[in-house]
Amino acid sequence: QVQFVESGGGLVQPGGSLRLSCGASGSIFSFYAMGWYRQAPGKQRELVASVTSGFKTNYEDFVKGRFTISRDNAKKMVYLQMNSLTPEDTAVYYCNRAPALADSWGQGTQVTVSS
Repeated sequence: QVQFVESGGGLVQPGGSLRLSCGASGSIFSFYAMGWYRQAPGKQRELVASVTSGFKTNYEDFVKGRFTISRDNAKKMVYLQMNSLTPEDTAVYYCNRAPALADSWGQGTQVTVSS
C-alpha cells in the first residue's frame, strides 16, 4: 500500500512563506504523477498543483505564480514551496498521486495564514 507523510505546515503571517514536504513509501514512486491538495474548513478537498513523472508542472489558477511544486525521485519526496500566502490559503495540505489514490490519504499538514 502506498503511504504519504506530509510535514512543514505551521502558522505564518500574510505575505509569508512555507515549504511543505511529503515522503512516499510503497511502489515505484518515479513512475507516477504527484499532487498537492488542500482542504479548507467546510470545503471539499481540491488539487493545488501537480508534477508528472517527467517533471512537468501544473498549477491551479489560485496559486499560479505563488506556489512551486517539485519532486526528488531518489528520495521519494515531493515539495511545495508556498510564497505570498494569504488567509485564503489556510487549509490542511495533503500529497497524493495525481489522480489521487482514494485509500492513501495521509494526515496532512495544517497551514494557517493569519496575522
